Amino acid sequence: MSKEADIPDYITADFIMSSPDLKHCPRDDLPEVAFCGRSNAGKSSVLNRITNNKGLAKVSRTPGRTRLINFFNVKTGGRIADLPGYGYAKASKKDQQAWQKAVNRYLSFRENLVGLVLITDIRHPDQPLDNDLLKWAISSRIPVRMLLNKADKISKNKQALALKLAKERFAGNELVTTQTFSALKGTGTADLNSALHEWLSRGAFF
Repeated sequence: MSKEADIPDYITADFIMSSPDLKHCPRDDLPEVAFCGRSNAGKSSVLNRITNNKGLAKVSRTPGRTRLINFFNVKTGGRIADLPGYGYAKASKKDQQAWQKAVNRYLSFRENLVGLVLITDIRHPDQPLDNDLLKWAISSRIPVRMLLNKADKISKNKQALALKLAKERFAGNELVTTQTFSALKGTGTADLNSALHEWLSRGAFF
């Protein structure tokens, strides 16, 4: 168990359904946290790590594999939504437009959305599409937990610098929190799960 006895080290979650668009999403009767990020940023691996379940979300070497919104019920309450990755250049324009429309409508009209986990690659900060999402979330007053994922790919000194720069960038903005993370090593799992527990345990939506 983590330092806070009521927060487990891992989240227990079960896949419930996939949806191509907002219309086919499950009822918005539970607090929901959306996982989002560029294709190949490691979204599926992050989900598998925080649940300690390698088979929960499908991991592919092919970016852009997640094309539907995948929903998972969390045992302690609430729900996680895994959104399609964005920025995959090799996807057809038709597919890209369909994903974009589905994600935009979900983010704009999902009434029970209580937070976003934005997965980024620590080696490639300040990406335009990530920035667009952050700007939207801030303007919509949606809290964001920005993960600097793949921290195991760089030295600890570079990790510390990347985190410092990210925190300085959002200094004074209470809606955005940042942390380093490694889906491979598990670094940062407890911190992320603590944030998720706080969001999902809220009885009222924003």
